[in-house]
Amino acid sequence: MQPHDFWQTIYPAGTPDDDRPFSDAYPARLADGRRLLLPIRALADGRHGLASLIVNQASFEVLAALADDLAARLRPHAPDVVVGLPTLGLTLAAAVAERLGHSRYVPCGTSRKFWYVEELSVPMSSVTTHHVKRLYVDPRMLPLLKGRRVALVDDVISSGTSIVAGLSLMAAVGVEPVAVGAAMLQTDRWRAALTDLSPVWPDRVVGSLATPLLERAGDGWRATP
Repeated sequence: MQPHDFWQTIYPAGTPDDDRPFSDAYPARLADGRRLLLPIRALADGRHGLASLIVNQASFEVLAALADDLAARLRPHAPDVVVGLPTLGLTLAAAVAERLGHSRYVPCGTSRKFWYVEELSVPMSSVTTHHVKRLYVDPRMLPLLKGRRVALVDDVISSGTSIVAGLSLMAAVGVEPVAVGAAMLQTDRWRAALTDLSPVWPDRVVGSLATPLLERAGDGWRATP
């Protein structure tokens, strides 16, 4: 597949198999068995790789499928408001909030508007950006969060650093989210970071797709045990 062809199609359940070597794509599975082919990115060690998802490059069909699934997973938690993390989590959070019947959502950001305050911000980094930014919540949005059941949404949870920043920011405004949602849970590396923050968090995480750490196998890749 060409790079621009990824994230465009949801394939029927049943194909391809998960236990064979993969050449350049990993077939991530939705709850109903349908598949989304994700490009495999080699890590710096050359031996391992990860399946990649860029939500804002996905087709509307794929975004709708992910948002439908994630909204269904979050619905039992009965969130009153969805909070989205930048940058790619914002696209997903808006779609999920709409499917939950909400009229709006609350976006966090890394661009400091002049009316923002440093007390309502935390440091933030991710595996894809490598540099530290600050994560802000607009002070004017606080009435939408106080005393509400909040679901925190991002596109991918990988190392856990972005979600930890989001949870820390919510704590700074006196909010403890009832659930954390993502389109993809990329390996289990995030569990340790969330557990260090509080043992309650890993059990509050839901994801539409779960992808393993991959290891080179000849000319392809296999999922590690």
